Amino acid sequence: MVEMNRAETMRSDTMRLDRFLWWARLAKTRSAAQAIASDGHLRLDGRAIDRAHACVRVGNVLTYIAHGRVRVIRVEALPVRRGPAPEAQGCYTDLETANVSQQARVD
Repeated sequence: MVEMNRAETMRSDTMRLDRFLWWARLAKTRSAAQAIASDGHLRLDGRAIDRAHACVRVGNVLTYIAHGRVRVIRVEALPVRRGPAPEAQGCYTDLETANVSQQARVD
């Protein structure tokens, strides 16, 4: 019987929530990403999440509090590494910023 290692058995269309937050540079450290995910204040597509190993997929919407403000982001791509900031910012869209700019045009 052929044994598969853990990396081969993981699906490439999902990623752990804490790893995504860290690799997309939404959290400074992996420990901070785990704390954000496990404190119970993060929502994934409207569902409260209390575990760091929840799966994130392209198209998911994450809502959480960071630095005294509510962040709402949509996952656009799953990062393949923890690269530079411009590369990381391409993995998500900040919906709160997009909403504010649309409101400014209406006024």
